[in-house]
Amino acid sequence: MIIDIHGHYTTAPKALETWRQRQIAALGAAGAAPRPDELRISDDEIRESIETNQLRKMRERGIDLTVFSPRASFMAHHVGDFGTSATWAGLCNALCHRVAQLFPESFIGAAMLPQSPGVDTRTCVAEIDRCVNEYGFVAINLNPDPSGGHWTSPPLSDRYWYPVYERMVEHDIPAMIHVSTSCNACFHTTGAHYLNADTTAFMQCLTSDLFKDFPTLRFVIPHGGGAVPYHWGRFRGLAQEMNKPPLAEHLLRNVFFDTCVYHQPGIDLLTKVIPVENVLFASEMIGAVRGIDPETGFPYDDTRRYIDAARLDEADRYKIYEGNARRVYPRLAAALAAQSR
Repeated sequence: MIIDIHGHYTTAPKALETWRQRQIAALGAAGAAPRPDELRISDDEIRESIETNQLRKMRERGIDLTVFSPRASFMAHHVGDFGTSATWAGLCNALCHRVAQLFPESFIGAAMLPQSPGVDTRTCVAEIDRCVNEYGFVAINLNPDPSGGHWTSPPLSDRYWYPVYERMVEHDIPAMIHVSTSCNACFHTTGAHYLNADTTAFMQCLTSDLFKDFPTLRFVIPHGGGAVPYHWGRFRGLAQEMNKPPLAEHLLRNVFFDTCVYHQPGIDLLTKVIPVENVLFASEMIGAVRGIDPETGFPYDDTRRYIDAARLDEADRYKIYEGNARRVYPRLAAALAAQSR
């Protein structure tokens, strides 16, 4: 079985974006914001948006299941206040839940949180509970920078984040550490801000003792970990200078990386430097990089090709494609067991 742990609903029907534009336009204006019940998207529209896009590519590439969450760049937690984010997150999560209901063997949900800059993270707990208990979601996406590229929030090791971590531990779910769109002109959203955030999140964990407080907390750092595998020696050396334990002991029981790395040398480096037990298959298809690589003739985001071509034995390939996901996402494993898969 091949499990893709990093999928976003980037192809949601246009009505969702139109609703969001109305919500943003109403901020600070005299007109009232649109009500959630004004968003009308039929099951047939959802089916068409999925069957002609993600599901078609999954079938072509032999991917069995995708952990599916709202579009990352649409989270835009810096827009409006907590009420704005709460309403928006609720709508987006409900839509991903409908996808999972219509295609239960192909998709399972991960939640967007109603984060807002400077707001107590306890305000996120109700949405976590709803998505796990009512929707059967198996993970959350946690934005370490709700300000949209200005980094006004405390580091991930700060107690500011502990209410979210406490709920994650209670529900036994991981968080993918994933920023949203950048409103800082210095940082291109997908080419800089995403990769900066991946590297920053790892370093925030390295410099702290967060996992002593939460020994079962699990983070997935996407996009291959940003600069982390390429600079593994730097991080090992910094940890040594800070008198931290070796990284395998200090972080790798709790921190994992995905395979959203869009060329063969990058995957080869990732799987050589990072223990295979810490690498999970992902593609983020129809995401940041959607084109055809002229050097290979295949889509950049067809990451299965890279794993199949990597120097891995079958046991290691199984871990990346399936085994690690079942271990890191226990609720996913339980859902698959309930389907006799």
